Amino acid sequence: MSQFDKNSTTDDVLAGKDLSGKTVFVTGGNSGLGQETSRAMAAKGAHVVLAGRDQAKLDAAVAAIREDVPDANLDTIICDLGSLDSVRACGKEANERFDKIDLLINNAGVMACPLGHTKDGFEMQFGTNHLGHFVLTKYLIPLVEKGEDKRIVNLSSRGHHFEGVDYDDVNFENREYAPFVSYGQSKTANVQFTVGLEQRFADKGIHAYAVHPGGIQTNLGRHLTEEDMEFLRDRMRKSAEAAGEPPESAWKTIPQGAATQCWAATADELEGKGGVYCEDCHVAEQDDESRTGGVRSYAIDPENANKLWALSEQMTGESYG
Repeated sequence: MSQFDKNSTTDDVLAGKDLSGKTVFVTGGNSGLGQETSRAMAAKGAHVVLAGRDQAKLDAAVAAIREDVPDANLDTIICDLGSLDSVRACGKEANERFDKIDLLINNAGVMACPLGHTKDGFEMQFGTNHLGHFVLTKYLIPLVEKGEDKRIVNLSSRGHHFEGVDYDDVNFENREYAPFVSYGQSKTANVQFTVGLEQRFADKGIHAYAVHPGGIQTNLGRHLTEEDMEFLRDRMRKSAEAAGEPPESAWKTIPQGAATQCWAATADELEGKGGVYCEDCHVAEQDDESRTGGVRSYAIDPENANKLWALSEQMTGESYG
């Protein structure tokens, strides 16, 4: 059982850790949970590569981290997950610039945005949250293989409870688009991608973890309408009540929200095992009923993971070989 819980922060879970000599690659490192994860790991001596689509925002994040960690060893790299050309370019540049990646943290994402499409024509949430990371990870796997820790952390969400993956219509071409249904589908895909990675790379010592950060108010929710926010607040209030906790306990600070991905990336008790979904700094149990926690069976089903993998290769034209 983990010694940490939903109130633990990044600094709590990394206390006593020495990440000197480790290279950590974080997508969405320029804000929110990604920036906090980058700060916390840099404070423990890691070489952190912040990936994002806007150089000015990356530079601002680096400056902010160095205010807290003056000797932080940081690099930045451009990666727009909504453009596979940008993702491929990032992957190639990373292989030229860096010797290895010990911890790959696929943190970036969009949430409940209006119907839109990536540069490649994919529905925005599935395309950005899953397919962008699917292709990026393919290009970074050779660097992960050269690492020591060899862990991949994919940021998912309890939003995966909303919806499974509609393998016949991920782009909402034949069904009505609903922002949270799309979000749920993409977050389920993040879990299934984790299972698929574990199936294919565990024998090379690479292990993958899906993470639910908790309810945090970051710029991830920038697309949410007031109606959307009320829906989320109501859902979280009911979850807290079901758990016998006060409503305000449903929300986490950013350091608390980023703690589980830091834990999954470094926890000794996860050594040698993966393909699991983590929340509140522990591995969640399968649960198809609870509103307050657990991972749905369809998200960790190996056959579903293989269906998603085949579909992702077909849609992106990228095979892991």
